[in-house]
Amino acid sequence: MPHAPAAASTRPSTRTAPAVHLVGAGPGDPELLTLKAVRVLQQASVALVDDLVDEGCLQHLPPSCRVVHVGKRGGCASTPQAFIERLMVAEALRGERVVRLKGGDPLLFGRAGEEIAALRAAGIAVEVVPGITAGVAAAAASAVSLTHRDHARGVAFVTGHAAAGNGVDWAALARSGLTLVVYMGVSTAAAIQQALLDGGLPASTPALLVQSASALDERRLRTRLSWLAESLAASGLASPCVMIIGEVTEAKMQTQMQADAPSWARPGLQPGLRPASQAA
Repeated sequence: MPHAPAAASTRPSTRTAPAVHLVGAGPGDPELLTLKAVRVLQQASVALVDDLVDEGCLQHLPPSCRVVHVGKRGGCASTPQAFIERLMVAEALRGERVVRLKGGDPLLFGRAGEEIAALRAAGIAVEVVPGITAGVAAAAASAVSLTHRDHARGVAFVTGHAAAGNGVDWAALARSGLTLVVYMGVSTAAAIQQALLDGGLPASTPALLVQSASALDERRLRTRLSWLAESLAASGLASPCVMIIGEVTEAKMQTQMQADAPSWARPGLQPGLRPASQAA
């Protein structure tokens, strides 16, 4: 007599649906990782890591995690974007717990939009874990309020990459009353300076330049729009460097802000805090 067919198992599968986490590593200081970012890193089995991510962030990955460095530093060789997307898809479909670890915030000049589209097209779920972007960290380094109500209507985050033809309306920005936070603008600083001057932004407009914001090798430089490119070249500041242009960066205003702070919050009383202005 034939055996009755075995009853189908009601136990749920332990295999999870394919998914990828796009995680912001922040601007440099590993202590600026969010708690959620740390938790996701601790669970990763494959991590695709940008060049600007501090090595300290990788300490949260399990020893068994496979780390793939994919470059993505301005002006340097990088892994082709299409290859990164194919690799994420392939690893996720294999059942790996994939983390795409990006400097700063994934959604701000991080090409996350392309990666999200590629993953969704392959039927892979995506979760984005925000990070602190370099522009905000650069402002925090000198206690600059990007949207100070007395000096700015708002803030614009723009790319300076290929300034002459990147679609940014510099003349409109010059008239906007916004604080300008320019990423990837070191090599095009002269063009940005001229475009803003031509657009009517006063030559005396103050600017703050910050290299490697929040990292151990952070450097800062205060200047004016009229001297932007010249002072940048003379200082030797290099990428990654953020330029903050606007009245909110005026040094005397920062001095007043610090004087108004409670004694326990003043930078001079915090061990290890860098000076409010340093050119080297």
